[in-house]
Order: sequence, then structure tokens, then C-alpha cells
Amino acid sequence: MPITTVRSAGAGAVTAVITLSCVVISLMQTFIVPIIPRLPELLHTGASDASWAVTATLLAAAVVTPIAGRLGDMYGKRRVIIASLVLVVVGSVLCAVSDSLVPVVTGRALQGLATGVIPVGISFLRDILPADRVGGSIALVSAALGVGGAVGLPVSAAIVQYADWHVLFWVAAALGVLCLALVALLLRESPNQSPGRFDVPGAIGLATGLVCLLLAATKGGTWGWTSGSVLGLLAGGAAVLLLWGVYELRVAQPLVDLRVAARRPVLFTNLASLMVGFAMYATSLVLPQLLQSPSATGYGLGQSVLAAGLALAPSGLVMMAFAPLSARITARHGARVTLLTGLCVIGLGYGVGLGLMAEVWQIVVMSMIVSAGVGIAYAASPALIMGAVPVTETASANGLNSLMRSVGTSSSSAVMAAMLAAMTTRVGPVSVPSEHGFRMTYVVAMLAAVAGIGLTLLIPRAHRPAAGQDTAPAPAVGAPR
Repeated sequence: MPITTVRSAGAGAVTAVITLSCVVISLMQTFIVPIIPRLPELLHTGASDASWAVTATLLAAAVVTPIAGRLGDMYGKRRVIIASLVLVVVGSVLCAVSDSLVPVVTGRALQGLATGVIPVGISFLRDILPADRVGGSIALVSAALGVGGAVGLPVSAAIVQYADWHVLFWVAAALGVLCLALVALLLRESPNQSPGRFDVPGAIGLATGLVCLLLAATKGGTWGWTSGSVLGLLAGGAAVLLLWGVYELRVAQPLVDLRVAARRPVLFTNLASLMVGFAMYATSLVLPQLLQSPSATGYGLGQSVLAAGLALAPSGLVMMAFAPLSARITARHGARVTLLTGLCVIGLGYGVGLGLMAEVWQIVVMSMIVSAGVGIAYAASPALIMGAVPVTETASANGLNSLMRSVGTSSSSAVMAAMLAAMTTRVGPVSVPSEHGFRMTYVVAMLAAVAGIGLTLLIPRAHRPAAGQDTAPAPAVGAPR
């Protein structure tokens, strides 16, 4: 089926609507951060149970990305985007009117399920936009994910400081309604669909395996890494995913086409994306703690939550600013070079950061360098994926790529939290992460970037299309190569 394009002016509107929708979805991850320490009091429960308000969103987001991608390929990407934004609104309103654990966790899970907007929206751009606008638009949307995360922290901190915490979720609901209206009014359905039977057993198997593994990763520090619960979840998740893989290879219309996913361009792009996600999340987790550590430690900077959020906000703007550069590198040298460039900048940022930890402005500079690299790298992954899969599978393939980034951020959260918990110093009666602990997280994040560089070098060099030509899709499975 041929790809229908919109006029140049319409292309800008489409990009703006998808970009705003992705920014709003990424905000859902950080909006709750300022109230995390107060959740037990606000929800009238214990600290362990209150943490589910964070964990539920993470698990739902990881599970939904490949499922939403497949649904978008089958039933229409606009429909999936609209359904996802409805979930944001419903989940936000549920949290806004609640004061107890169960409805807030349910609402947060619904917000996480809306994450499918991101891979489906990126694939929507390829289907709808003229070929010469696709690269820049995807780069802009990919960078916008960082903008949402970076801007969300100071905005939510300011809201909590000057208003009731429920206002956070009323704002989220209002933003969801705005995006929903814009999508309904301005976007038309993508012409590229591949109708078929949805793989329900595959979706259940993937969801079960991912929940087991990610739950073990997120709760390992609380429950104990050698506890029976964590080890059982790890073993059970691995077993379920192994059986799921066998099933997916045998079913006629799988949720995830593992044969396509095993192609070198797709496989190593996904693995490199995992490393990008791992390296990126270290700044989100480690830098706020360093900025807020007591100045009495000698290395802590003693900043408030709001001040720390404002210090990290420029990093999101840097991601957006580097989106055009990422698109130009891809147009001139290919997405593989773009991904390599981004990972090199990320590694450089952490290396420079080892010597820039003494002042707030130094943390700002370090975070901006890393964010520039993330912005460049994030835009390259979808381009590599969409150049290696059939056009009718772009949403599901991007969903799998988004899942790999989610696995990277989840793994980073678990590893960095465990490192900071193990390397502490005492300030009066309180234990806080030590300076050595912070430095070691930088080193581990830098090593993740180096590993990503190695994986990217294993991606085959693709023939670069002439300017204005779209990347040809990979042949269907079983077709001659």
C-alpha cells in the first residue's frame, strides 16, 4: 500500500501534535517524583506499599509498548494514540480524586499504559509525513521525551510547593484532554495497516515475563536480592519468556516477529538502545540526589527539590536543541553514525562529570553534555529500526525498541540504587550516599555508553538513500535477501 503524505504545512501540525503528546506521556514518569517521600503519609499506608505508585507506572509502560505497537499496525495508529490518551485522562482523574493506595496505584498504572503513544506516534510520522520531513520530525519527537522528563520535575515541584498534591493530577488530566482534542481534530488515520488476528497468548506471555523480571529489578533493593521472592521472580520470568519465544516462533501471526527482531540491524540497535536507556537514567536518578545531599558532607550541594529540578531542566532543552543536528547527521552519514555519535557524547559527559561535581553549575554542564548525547542517540534508534523492518510492522518494531529502552532504564534504576545504598556515609543520624558512590555510578554509566558503542559497531552499514528518498523497508520474512 502506498504511503500517503500531507502538505508541508500539515506536516508541521502533525509533528507538533505527536511531539506534544509524547511530552505529556513522558511527564507522567516525573510528575510524581516530588511527592515520593510523602506518599506513605498522603496515601495512609506504609513506605513499601506506597512505592507501588511508582512501580505500577513503570511495569505498565514496559508491558504496553510492544502490545500497543502491534495494535497500531493492525487497527490503526491514530486509534491507538486516542485510546492511550483516554487512559492518561482517566488515570489522572482517578488519582486526582483519590486519597488511598489502591485507586492511586490503579490510576498510575493507567498512566503507564498510555506509554504506547510514543512508539506508535513515531511510526505514525513515517506513514503520514513526506519522506524529506520524516528524519527531522522523528528526531524532534525523540528529543521531546527528554524534555518532558526534565521539565516535569521542576514544574511538579513548584505545584507541590504552592498547591495541594492533587493538582498534579488535575494538570495531567488537562494536558491529556488537550492532546486528545488535537489528535481527534488534526490527525487522520495512517494508511498502513496489516489486519490479522491479535496474538492474545503472546501478549499474556510477554506481559507475565516482563512483569516478573522488572518487578524483581525494581523491588530487589527492598525485598533483598537473594530473597526467595526476587529469585523466584527472576527464574519465573526467564522461564516464561523462554516459552514465549518458542511460541512466537511457531504462531502464524506473532505479537513480536522474532525472526525480524533477530536481524543484525534490529537486534544490535535494540541492544544499543538498552545501553542508551541505562546510561541516560543515571542522570535522572543520581544527579538529583547529589544536588540535594547535605552540604555538611563536604561534597553535597544542599539544594531543595525545586532548585535541583530547575538545575536539571536545561538538559531537556538541550535534547530538543540537538534534534536538528541529529537529523542532519542521519541525512548525511546514516543513522548508525548518529547513534555512535550520541553514545560517544554520553560517555564523554560522564567522563567530564568525574571532575565536575563540586558546584551546581558543574552538574548543570555535565547533565547538558549527557543530554545532548541522549538526544542525538534517541533519534537514531527509530530510524535504524524502520529502515530494517517491513513498513507494516514499524509500530510493533518501534514498540520493541521502546521496550528495550525501558529495560535499560529499569536496570539502571536497580543498579544505581543498589550502588548508592551500598556506598554511604553518615551525617549525624542519617546515612547518605558517599562521594565514592556517586563517582562509581558515573563510571558504570560511562561503561554502559562504551558497551553501546561496541554494539552499534556491530550494526551493518546500510546503503544511504539519496536525499528526499525514504528508507526502503526490509523484505518480508522468508523473502529472498
